[in-house]
Amino acid sequence: MLKRLMLVAGFAVALGACNADRTVSSNRHLQPIPPETVALMQRNGVSASDPIMMRIFKKEAELEIWKEGPDGRYAHLKTYPICRWSGQLGPKKREGDRQAPEGFYTVTPDLMNPNSAYYLSFNLGYPNRFDREHGRTGQHLMVHGSCTSAGCFAMTDETVAEIYAIAREAFAGGQRGFQVQSFPFRMTPENLAKKRYDENIAFWRNLKEGHDHFKVTQRPPQVEVCDRRYSFNTQGCTPTDNRVAQEVAQRQSRDEARIAQLIERGAPALRLVYQDGGSHPSFQSQAVAFASATDASQLSRRARRLGDVSRPDAIAAGPQTIRVGSNGQPLESAPATAMARSPAPAAAAPSQTAGAADPGVTNVARDSGTQERPLHQRLFGNLFSNNPLSGGARAQEASESEAADTPAPPQRGARMMNGAQPLTPRGDAAYTAFR
Repeated sequence: MLKRLMLVAGFAVALGACNADRTVSSNRHLQPIPPETVALMQRNGVSASDPIMMRIFKKEAELEIWKEGPDGRYAHLKTYPICRWSGQLGPKKREGDRQAPEGFYTVTPDLMNPNSAYYLSFNLGYPNRFDREHGRTGQHLMVHGSCTSAGCFAMTDETVAEIYAIAREAFAGGQRGFQVQSFPFRMTPENLAKKRYDENIAFWRNLKEGHDHFKVTQRPPQVEVCDRRYSFNTQGCTPTDNRVAQEVAQRQSRDEARIAQLIERGAPALRLVYQDGGSHPSFQSQAVAFASATDASQLSRRARRLGDVSRPDAIAAGPQTIRVGSNGQPLESAPATAMARSPAPAAAAPSQTAGAADPGVTNVARDSGTQERPLHQRLFGNLFSNNPLSGGARAQEASESEAADTPAPPQRGARMMNGAQPLTPRGDAAYTAFR
């Protein structure tokens, strides 16, 4: 009976996306920020009324809140686990595809929903100008409570109450809108090297530019859309600060070198395939319980507190990781494995057969350029050639990692790292569409 009720509820959610409002008002939106979080703000030298921004990482299923400090720079405050997101890695493109958005969004007070059927919620503002210019459709894409998603980020009721309260107090302090940066995964060289043949890589490269601008300035970047691409810290599509542009270019060049090194050592190209989105590992056991339960009495109190859970079987199964070749297609000799149970293969030591797991990489190493050029340019040319400042930036041996310059979250969550993605041997439209 429980499974049948959950199936019916999931069908209703799929039809209505995240647009269900409560017919009766409540005072949920007035709950205070938890005392321990207020104390954390005080220790960090910020107040509840100071501006905020958020970052979301799908693969890791984490949402971060950052607070503006007295010097105008933003510092990491807290990381929250995401209970449920639906679809696959990649942007939302059309109504009903169950994809959670990726991109740069602004949440204003009118997008806050105190009467959501999913406890509390706020609308991300999808579609933004970038989405509209690419013909993307859909609406009511939210961050909300419970643990069910049809294109949203579900945080559980308890967690969304805290996030909502933090946003509410920032608005009360005078902030007119806060930025939400939604990424497919943490922008590390390791992640982007693995995804180098994904059909979305050009779009993800564009997102990484905004990611790097934030890392350099520690301020939410100004966002424009120029030639159907995101453009960061520009006005009229012209950089507003050449020093920042140069620092971003240098950071990108370091990451290019690191990615080239990873591929030279045999890092495989991988694709993650989800049955229907994912969840933070901290919710894994509850999802397994939901998937196997035949009666509510079989669920623990902790599991019942999640509320509705969409596709618990998909969460319990975890994503599949598949090796792909330079054409983006699965390699016949590399069957799918469960990512949740099997870690990615370790990088092989440099040798004459480096890149053998991906034959296309080996061919590029043999055919491109002279030995006098830096390794990343010999392998892939200039990754960020759309940036006029990046061509002269010197490649360095290793990239900076976010783990070194971002404080560990005081509660749940993981450290961050940073990276970029190389060009492929193909040089086809998948990599040039967003230039």
